[in-house]
Amino acid sequence: MRVFFVFSKIGLFTLGGGYAMLPLMEREIVDARAWLTRQEFLDLVAVAQAAPGIFAVNMAIFTGYKLAQTRGAISAALGAVLPSFFIILAVALFFHAYQNNPYVVRIFKGVRPAVVALIAVPVLRLAKTANITRKTLWLPVVVALAVWGLHVSPVYIILLAGLGGLCWGARGEAPK
Repeated sequence: MRVFFVFSKIGLFTLGGGYAMLPLMEREIVDARAWLTRQEFLDLVAVAQAAPGIFAVNMAIFTGYKLAQTRGAISAALGAVLPSFFIILAVALFFHAYQNNPYVVRIFKGVRPAVVALIAVPVLRLAKTANITRKTLWLPVVVALAVWGLHVSPVYIILLAGLGGLCWGARGEAPK
């Protein structure tokens, strides 16, 4: 199934976890194949982040389900997980012997900034899709500072945001 191979490619060629996969997911799912619109992708990111489980697997399951129901969800999840599983297995087998090797240490130090950049790009794109403007920029900044600086649990942030959305909707206005 195509969805299996697409998510296998995503899983195989990204480092740094689910958020680092976002640029490749967006390119494959939205731009190259048009399986989701940009707005659907943004909504899916929010749902996958709020749902229990692994972010990248949640993204794969929801996308696969949209394309081919249960079979698509299973195929996409396996595609997202299997490459990482085998890579981690290989690393676990050999890492202990090479963890202090200066070349290995340098490689990991070099990969870290690249992973940060890979995460920053989709965040900026998603902010654009979510219509974050100079007027509304304060909200994600306050949330980020609360989670990072004050160690507020993201669960509370999500619950508060959901409650805020319900209250806003009860006023009869759609958020802009």
